Amino acid sequence: MQFADYIKEYVPKINNALKTIYDRKINQVENSFLKDYYTELRDYFLAGGKRIRPLLGIATYNAFSRNDDKIIVPCVGVEFLHNASLVHDDIIDKDDFRRGKPAFHYRFRQYHSNYNLKKMIAEDFGTNIGIIGGDTAFFLGLEPFLYNDFKKELNLKAIEYYKKAFIEISDGVLIEIDMVNQKDLTMEDYIKMVSLKTGALIEKSMLIGATYAGVDEINPKLMQHISTFGKNIGIIFQIIDDILGTFGDEKKTGKPTDGDIREGKKTCLLITALETLCEEDQRELTSLIENPNMSEFDVNRVKDLFQEANAAKICQKLADMYYTQAAVALEEIRRYSYVEEWEFFSDVLDFVIERTF
Repeated sequence: MQFADYIKEYVPKINNALKTIYDRKINQVENSFLKDYYTELRDYFLAGGKRIRPLLGIATYNAFSRNDDKIIVPCVGVEFLHNASLVHDDIIDKDDFRRGKPAFHYRFRQYHSNYNLKKMIAEDFGTNIGIIGGDTAFFLGLEPFLYNDFKKELNLKAIEYYKKAFIEISDGVLIEIDMVNQKDLTMEDYIKMVSLKTGALIEKSMLIGATYAGVDEINPKLMQHISTFGKNIGIIFQIIDDILGTFGDEKKTGKPTDGDIREGKKTCLLITALETLCEEDQRELTSLIENPNMSEFDVNRVKDLFQEANAAKICQKLADMYYTQAAVALEEIRRYSYVEEWEFFSDVLDFVIERTF
């Protein structure tokens, strides 16, 4: 089954599962503010998103087991964790919009203004609720593993992967924050960081699906190939995300193209440029990136230096290398999986490296 067909069949079911969990929570609470809070969190989740992680979990299960919609509920758990990390990322990055719509913390900054609350300034109110919102989403993500039609032993294994993904994402974000202040970083440092920040959850999403299908019991070696494929998908996704974050179409990505530059993020573009440019240009680029009050002219100059270093093309070649590694792992997966799901995995691999949004 092709990627587009999987989206058409399963994304509405994934969204329905997400909505059901939030609607149940909204109906459980009596406090009016809590109802508003969970409603905003639900609407944030349903505002968009590719749902790649739960789709990969479902497809991995279907690849080695008979298609059964009971896998949908446990696989949405990773979407809670993914969105929890996005809520916190937007606060850390000071991004007020996500997917072209208000970020969760910004929704409550607007809530503050609409209700003319007096005791706390709007920015602090939005940030505080956003921090709690990310925490709430993380814990709600455990519910799909606790209330489903699978055996307790399988659910406990899935929760262990969920826990590992949470820790690895947190470690990746912490390393990324620290990297802003580090010099002489290598591409190896970058890959280690994105393997945790982005690769871990995609990898664990697939391993969760494989676990429910019993792959870990039948063919433990296959779990390693699934892990390699998932982690490399994440690395490719982040490299392309960095390129789009500076040179993408804002109307398609829903994000400004100056954000990463202004924040001084050690993206693959910046690391490549610093490794490639002459010493004089390296010093200029470093000076620009370290300036906390960059002008629009400064941002455009950074982009020019990236282009002079041919950074986007070099990073694209790096993504191509991980594409090849993922394709090798996928060939091993193909030997044991159903044809329809192998076609889906192949399409996903093409999508992440070719995407423009």
